[in-house]
Amino acid sequence: MSEIEQNQLHRDILTGTAFALSLSVAALYLPVIGLLIGFLVPLPFIFYRIKIGRLFSGVILFAVLVILLIIFRDQGLHSGVFFLYFGLTGFILAEAFAQNLSIEKTVLGTVAVLVGVCVAALLVYAFFSPQSVWGLMQEYFRKNIELTLGFYKEIGVPPEQIEILQASQDAILYVFMCVIPGIFVAFTIVTVWINLLMVRPILARRNLFCPDFGALNRWKSPERLVWFAIGAGLLLLVPLNGLKMFGINIVIVLTVIYLFQGLAIISYYFQKKRFPPVLRKTIYLLLAVQQLLLLVVVIAGLLDMWVDFRRLKTEETGLQS
Repeated sequence: MSEIEQNQLHRDILTGTAFALSLSVAALYLPVIGLLIGFLVPLPFIFYRIKIGRLFSGVILFAVLVILLIIFRDQGLHSGVFFLYFGLTGFILAEAFAQNLSIEKTVLGTVAVLVGVCVAALLVYAFFSPQSVWGLMQEYFRKNIELTLGFYKEIGVPPEQIEILQASQDAILYVFMCVIPGIFVAFTIVTVWINLLMVRPILARRNLFCPDFGALNRWKSPERLVWFAIGAGLLLLVPLNGLKMFGINIVIVLTVIYLFQGLAIISYYFQKKRFPPVLRKTIYLLLAVQQLLLLVVVIAGLLDMWVDFRRLKTEETGLQS
């Protein structure tokens, strides 16, 4: 490696560390929009993994982790877990990019590895802790519920409503603990998908490698996935709490997948009908704030297998003939 290449490598490591550290500190420090900024934390790790390779991007990951633990030493465990989750998301997604896999295998593989790493880390932590995994998670979420109730008091929520929430605290905690696996997997899918969409134009502008996933507004979920939706719906009818909660977790994950398919349908017609950018952004903003509209999008994604809103099956049949 020449001296010029070494200097460029050093600049990339310093720039990547500074960029990732800035995003991580903002995500951990800002109370309201911190989580939204957290979605951006994987981006520098994807970019620099593709640009400078696994080893030196790993140096960036390690350097940022050490600096964060020093800055947030009073809440080191929380900041470390937060950063590692989003940092590893970028690192693992970039590894999937390097394998040049299909879009389904890229997302599924990244989610599976990330969930596996998180579960393994949780089990190791619980092994050295006097509490069980369930007890650790229950204590963590109980504290968050109490903080939420305290926040409600500060913003002037009527005492009667707060008393109702306090009386239902154990029930809320139990239900939340039962559905946290589905929420976590769904959240991870969303995180991976957002970063996949955002990093593609960045890599293209810098002439760096990115798998050719084709037009994502033509993406559709595997048709056999609908049987999981039907099975999950049947589990909800079973009068056994364990099976019912298992069905709810499946529904939560499938809801995210069909939401993406519904958004792909919308994006397809935005492009086909040449909607102006301002109108597109307005509609996406409405979808973000109106849960009922999101539900309609999810249903459209689910029905797309039978209705074929984009006439993709017709096109495939025409090509084959």
